[in-house]
Amino acid sequence: MHHKPFGRSGLRAWGLKLTDLLYQIIVFLFSLVAGLAQAQDYPSKPIRLVIPFAAGNTGDISFRMIAPILEARLGQRFIIDNKAGASGNIGAQEVARATPDGYTLLLGATSIFVVNQFISKTINFDPLTAFVPITLISDAPSLVIVNPELPVSSLRELQRYAKNRPGKLNFSSPGSGTMPHLAGELFANLAGIDIVHVPFKGSPAAALALLSNDVQIYFSVLSAVEGNLRSGKFKALAVASSKRLAALPDLPTTSESGFPELLTGTWWGLAAPKGTDSKIIDRIAKEVRAALSSPEMLNRFVERSMLPGGESQVEFAARIQLEAARWKKVIEKIGLRPE
Repeated sequence: MHHKPFGRSGLRAWGLKLTDLLYQIIVFLFSLVAGLAQAQDYPSKPIRLVIPFAAGNTGDISFRMIAPILEARLGQRFIIDNKAGASGNIGAQEVARATPDGYTLLLGATSIFVVNQFISKTINFDPLTAFVPITLISDAPSLVIVNPELPVSSLRELQRYAKNRPGKLNFSSPGSGTMPHLAGELFANLAGIDIVHVPFKGSPAAALALLSNDVQIYFSVLSAVEGNLRSGKFKALAVASSKRLAALPDLPTTSESGFPELLTGTWWGLAAPKGTDSKIIDRIAKEVRAALSSPEMLNRFVERSMLPGGESQVEFAARIQLEAARWKKVIEKIGLRPE
């Protein structure tokens, strides 16, 4: 077989390809060096933090408590942008589409990272792949609350009582698809009982229904029911967490009560757009842990019935994956359709 020798045009084409390849390599090396320099200099300007709900929520409050410490340690301000709408999906989607340079971050709740993907038609991103989890900021676990007229004092007693009265006990929630709704369904599934969900418009109405004994069970964070608990109008059976609450040290956890899988509440965590440099992620996580570790800050969280975060990136990512799988099963079991 004879090979045609390179003509001038062939050599020229080959030379152009080589030049193009060298150019691409140089561009890549420059971008790599620039990225490393950016990570080392981070942060060099204010950081925008998107909270996809109205101001005054638990996550908003918990971040504002540690913000002064973070700003002092990082040397830059945090600009908090409360961008509410579509159950938090609007603000979260904006962060998902942001430049992954560490200057646009998301402070999202459990619903953003875990639940909305299964119950919302308006979500246009995959929370499991669109973000890089950084760390947890705060966790407000749910309490299993009952009307004091119910003759039970523990979760096991509630289980036995409900089993003997299938379909006779009601539990309230602030609305279909909310965490208190899903918590009640999860408990019913784990306990093997038949209890009836009664949705209301908002937490105050759901709590009022428990107060009037129209419903007998309610899953709520402590801050929303503390007054009625202290006065004896509500009775707490357990806290749905792996740790006891410092504000209620005698209240057992759901694990101690025989239901280790009944972990529920509303937690808030920091995340960045996918592709953000790992050195930037590590720096933010490190400073958040430092801000949360002081005794004074721990006391401030305890006073507000919250557990401080500080989980590692791996732990936070594992939490999201675990809870997504858990709530997906619950949502499929109860036949909750996306709206």
